[in-house]
Amino acid sequence: MDDEIAEDRSEGFGERLLGLLLDRARHLPPQLIAPLIAEEVGRVGGRDVSILLQDYAQELLVPLPGRKLHVSQPEPVIDSPAGRAFLSGDVVEAPLARGGVRMYLPLLDGSDTVGVMALTLDAVGEDDRRLLSRLASLVADLLVTKNAYTDQFFQARRREPMSVSAEIQWTLLPPLSMSVPQVEVAGMLEPAYRVAGDSFDYALNDNILHSAVIDAMGHGLDAATMATVAIGAYRHARRVFIGLAEKYAFMDDAISRQFGPDHFVTAQLMHINIASGEMALVNAGHPAPLLIRDGRVVRQLESATTLPVGIGGEEPRIREHTLQRGDRVLCYTDGIIEEHVAGGELFGEERLIDCVNRVGEEPPQGVRADLRRLSHMLKSERGGRTSDDATLFMIEWRGGAADHLAVLD
Repeated sequence: MDDEIAEDRSEGFGERLLGLLLDRARHLPPQLIAPLIAEEVGRVGGRDVSILLQDYAQELLVPLPGRKLHVSQPEPVIDSPAGRAFLSGDVVEAPLARGGVRMYLPLLDGSDTVGVMALTLDAVGEDDRRLLSRLASLVADLLVTKNAYTDQFFQARRREPMSVSAEIQWTLLPPLSMSVPQVEVAGMLEPAYRVAGDSFDYALNDNILHSAVIDAMGHGLDAATMATVAIGAYRHARRVFIGLAEKYAFMDDAISRQFGPDHFVTAQLMHINIASGEMALVNAGHPAPLLIRDGRVVRQLESATTLPVGIGGEEPRIREHTLQRGDRVLCYTDGIIEEHVAGGELFGEERLIDCVNRVGEEPPQGVRADLRRLSHMLKSERGGRTSDDATLFMIEWRGGAADHLAVLD
């Protein structure tokens, strides 16, 4: 009986604490998020609170500066407790040599991890885990919402000077990952601080995952401007519920009208029914996506040739495929395979496929983590060089249903 009363008190205390944060969130200036979070953590006995955000190269978790926050050195995404929490989406607890436990709580915006909240407790119980996990969810919502009102979070994530074209592209992107029971997606752009013409976009509308990967010709602001128009036209077409052929035609018309006949954008447009695994693909001048099954590339997803966006004007050719549960589809731009390696030869598709298979030999860690491992491996194999935009976008289809999530226990 006493245990039940203690638990009820803890739940009530947590509700009051979280309610205070919710009540103040609407009017809270961005610079006061940090001290309010530190105060709330302090009320449950926590100390040395850090908010760690992913840098744009997706290699480090960098501390957000702020009053009452503990600001330490950036932590690597790979092989650190903070990185494990970030990649797995699970709480990581690390005992400290001097006593106490350092907790790392993923900051989840839906299924996209925006960072990690770290704090130290003398001891950790179930009440602490429940309350702090809920607090981390509210902190993530605050960071995403207030990000639209400030440059503070952007400045913390930026580790080197960024080009204007890259600024445009990062503003254009959707969340870098999304996960629901039936499907998971993740994307990466390189070089993070100089990318110009590459981009990707996706949306899950009912049972259809809509996705696009594009590569605008040229470099710098010209390419970024074309990519912006292409993605804008794609989103407009997607939101009026038209098919792949109409999306292609709408994008083609927008690019040709705005930039003339000498400019174009290569693109891959896909629909995947997340209930059935049926996939429709338009490939407009892109390298063919790779189908990965059981960790290995089994084939390219070929499609009939369609002219790049902007110089098309004809009905695109749609190719249909059927995925098996657990299949992954990897889309990439030509900057991945056309990079020159030692000796002057092109990196090529064979080396890409070899890297994909090597990543697949390790136990899967989820699409986001595995794509990051692949990206880092590719960069290492290319000698750290990325002279052209290079984009990776991966989809994993799982099937099944998610209706049970809408039913309260």
